[in-house]
Amino acid sequence: MIDILFVGVGLFALFAGFWRAARARRTGAGAGLAVSLIALGAAFCFLSNRAQQFESEIYPSLGRLLSNLATMVAAYGIGLTVAEISGTRDRGRRTRLVALGVALTVLVVTFFSTPDLPRGLGLFDELYRTHPTLVVYVFTYTVYLGLAVLDIGIVAAVTIRASGGALRAGLALLLLASAFAIAYLAGKVVATIHALQADHPAKALCRGPFSTLPCTLDVGFPAVSVLLIVLGLTIPAIPGLAAARRDARTLRLLRPLRAHLTRRFPEIARIDPAGPSRRERLLTAMSETNDGLILAGVTPDLPAAAAARLVRDLPDEPGEAEPPTPAGEPFAADVARLRAIAHAYRKLDGTTAAGVTEP
Repeated sequence: MIDILFVGVGLFALFAGFWRAARARRTGAGAGLAVSLIALGAAFCFLSNRAQQFESEIYPSLGRLLSNLATMVAAYGIGLTVAEISGTRDRGRRTRLVALGVALTVLVVTFFSTPDLPRGLGLFDELYRTHPTLVVYVFTYTVYLGLAVLDIGIVAAVTIRASGGALRAGLALLLLASAFAIAYLAGKVVATIHALQADHPAKALCRGPFSTLPCTLDVGFPAVSVLLIVLGLTIPAIPGLAAARRDARTLRLLRPLRAHLTRRFPEIARIDPAGPSRRERLLTAMSETNDGLILAGVTPDLPAAAAARLVRDLPDEPGEAEPPTPAGEPFAADVARLRAIAHAYRKLDGTTAAGVTEP
């Protein structure tokens, strides 16, 4: 059950992270969010029981170290992403990066300087009293994550008041995720102190993620927190995704009309019509189509069906008329007008989109 929960949440985070990475490559924004989601997914996959068994064959308890390092990188990335949303990205950025570097170094040094680490699951409860390096390890990990989670929660709480819609919903989920994460870290501190005080501490084995209170704090709450973080960071992107879908449909609809106009008036075609984003490609296609309609004599008040017939009946030879100065129209109204003309143009007899390539 624990493996299913950890791997399921991990794969979900990895999928969302790679999707965001692909978008970041096209748009040039959101790379930090992609890294955060990928790091979270990797942390949970490293921490599943079967993965830890395999990783321990390479080095004892290696899965625990890898998952902890990935979790810290994810916390750093999430903090930067939330700060970017709130408009405070550059405030304290160097401090965050230095703190992450110091914490990662301390974890690696203390881990590999600890002898007799257990194989299989990386459970250190029995070793805290005899291995002070592990106490430093868990203390550094807990303090860094605690400060990072508090930072994320504070920035989200301040920003949520001035936000709305999908962004507000996403920030609310991040606040809830911060609460679960703080509960997990508090439980970890209590468990570590208890293990230091006990004469014979026992390994904290769990039959399920919510089977006991300690298991809920140590296993269930981290999984719930990560799931809420993934949802909280993904939900604000939904409106943009819907807009991108509308832009893609408009591009496909404009294709035959634009192709006919650029053949008739070659001068309207841009030298480099491809842009880094679909919205820029749509704006280019709309500009070309508008210029072509103006050269064809289509006025803004002409009905869509009449405009489509006028474009269809244009002679095949390029014309020599100079284009008049285009009138400025809001983007949404321009989209609606061009879509209407493109719809009517497609319905005319003999009109086909075959062989037309996307701008």
